[in-house]
Order: sequence, then structure tokens, then C-alpha cells
Amino acid sequence: MAKVIVGMSGGVDSAVAAYLLQQQGYEVIGVTLRVWGSDEGEEQNRCCEIDDARRTCEILGIRFHPHNCTSLFEANVVKPFVSSYLDGLTPNPCIECNRSVKWAKLMELADIFEAEYVATGHYAFVEKLPNGRYTVRKAQQAGKDQTYMLYKLTQEQLARTLMPLGKYTKEEVRKIAEDIGLTVAHKEDSQEICFVTEGKYSDFISDYTDRTLPGEGDFVDEEGNVLGRHKGIYRYTVGQRKGLGIALGYPAFVVRICPENNTVVLGNEESLMRSEFICRDVNFLSIPEPEEGEKVECLAKARYHQVERSAVIEMLDGNKVKVTLSEPVKGVSPGQSAVFYDAYGRVVGGGIIT
Repeated sequence: MAKVIVGMSGGVDSAVAAYLLQQQGYEVIGVTLRVWGSDEGEEQNRCCEIDDARRTCEILGIRFHPHNCTSLFEANVVKPFVSSYLDGLTPNPCIECNRSVKWAKLMELADIFEAEYVATGHYAFVEKLPNGRYTVRKAQQAGKDQTYMLYKLTQEQLARTLMPLGKYTKEEVRKIAEDIGLTVAHKEDSQEICFVTEGKYSDFISDYTDRTLPGEGDFVDEEGNVLGRHKGIYRYTVGQRKGLGIALGYPAFVVRICPENNTVVLGNEESLMRSEFICRDVNFLSIPEPEEGEKVECLAKARYHQVERSAVIEMLDGNKVKVTLSEPVKGVSPGQSAVFYDAYGRVVGGGIIT
């Protein structure tokens, strides 16, 4: 009987993942990684609710082990998140958390418990290709697909990963949980970043950081004309329209954030459209890293909920790629990730937009 460590978030998805693996004959051990506490020092938060995870494991009759990862999480996720916003970027902390915290710790614990595999409740498939490489493939329910968040996983991590929910809809997962009497069957999904539990990101950043906060500066148009004053670049993201605190007589969007001169560039919706951009820190899954100058045809998207467009990526030096889309899209924001797919829904790779 193969042994598997299942990351238990306290929600229905990871609970059903544990159950399905148990039904398949695996020896399942539930693990909850405590990554962040509330201001009151509570032992849980919306991302890692230990009590719900423990109760699920009791119902399933499997071992349960909570583990504290707050220092690892703070170093690899929270501090980079705050620094990125202060530098005028729009990061996606969940992507880095998956590789550097969740999978890193789950694999470490798998070695300790002598388990062959780790597993999560992500909606995706893990696939080994004929070329010997591992990748993630889109879930059957497109609306729940989470491959975008998984592009940074390593070959070693994917080789030991099981994702049993790829073929299920959310409704089917909830029905399974209900049928076997899990108390989390109808628990709501967490929608926000787990460590920003109240208020705005900017409030968390100002409370957390010991850096000097960027002060007020100018809103400018694309020609550099001053339009008004902003309240600090970390309070804005590319594509933002609401909450700007400025009336120009037409819908204005944040087009660029310029930390070098502390300005926020505003423009119309057309100004947000991009068909070319550069990504750094590129991680390839389904293919080995191309040679410099080599081009790869694929599909690409620059946001989690964006529809992929036909694209060509060209390998540059310094682990960067140039992405050329067949048609321009909105929402290409420095700090966010672009993810590349093949025609079969498998992740080719991805990188951070610069």
C-alpha cells in the first residue's frame, strides 16, 4: 500500500481528495501547514483551518499532523509580496507559496513519514509526457482549473504529486463530501489571500512593513502631463479604475506605475492593451528550457481568469522570454504571471511579467 501525504486546508476540496485516495487504496496521512496567524494569535486562519482539517481526518479514520510553517511562509511569501507592492508591482503570492512553502514542506514531511507521494485538492491533472517530463493539465471543469497557480512546481515535485480532483466538478466534490458525512461539505471557498484577512492590501502593507512607505505623487497622463495627486504607488494596480480619487470626465485606468519618479500613469481602456511583453524567472514544465533565440508556439494568458490567446514565446538570455500574442489583451501587469499552454491544455511553462 503506497503512502501519501495530503495537504489539508480545512476545506472541502482537500477533504475529498484525501477520501478519494483512501478509496484507491493509499495509506493517507493528513497534514495541515499553519502558515499565518491572526493578530490575536489564533492557531488558524481562513487558509489553514486546523480544527476542520482534524475533524475531517477523524471522520475518515486517518492520521493527522499539523505543522507550523509561519517563518518559511513569511520569508518566501509575505515579505516578497510587501516588497513587490512597494516597488510598484502586482504580485501573485499563491503561486510562490505553492512551490516554496506548500510543496517544499509537504515533500519534506513525506520523506520523514516515508511516503511516496504528496497530494492536494487542486483542480488539475498531473501528467508524465513521452519525453519523460512532468506537467500539469487543465481540469475538466474549466471554471475551476487551477493550473495557472501551479506552473512554478519543479519536475521533482510533480513526479511525486497526486491530484485526484481533476476530473470532478465542484458540485460533484460537494456531493461526495455530503454523502460520506464530512462537516465541510458546504463550507464556502476562501476567496482572498490568506494573510490579508481584513481590509485592503495597502492597509496590511502599511501595518506590516518597516520600510519607508512611498508617499504621495503625481497622477500623469501618457504624455507626462500632471492630472492630480495619488496617495502612494503601493495603493494602485495596473488596470484599476475604481478608487482612484480623481475625476477626469472620462473613465480613467491605471496604465503604468513608475516607482523611479513616484508617478502613476492614467489612460483610457485602449491604453491598457498589450500584445508583447517580457517574462523573467521562467519555469518550463512540458518541455526543457529552449535555447536562446528559439521560438515556441503556444497559448498564453497573463491573468488567472483570462482566456488564452495564441502566442509565440522567444527564449532570451537570463532566463527570460519575450511573449508575442496574436491579439492584444488587457491586464498585463508587472509582477503578475503569464502561463503558457499547449493545444491539449498542458502547461508548457510560465514566468513573471516584467
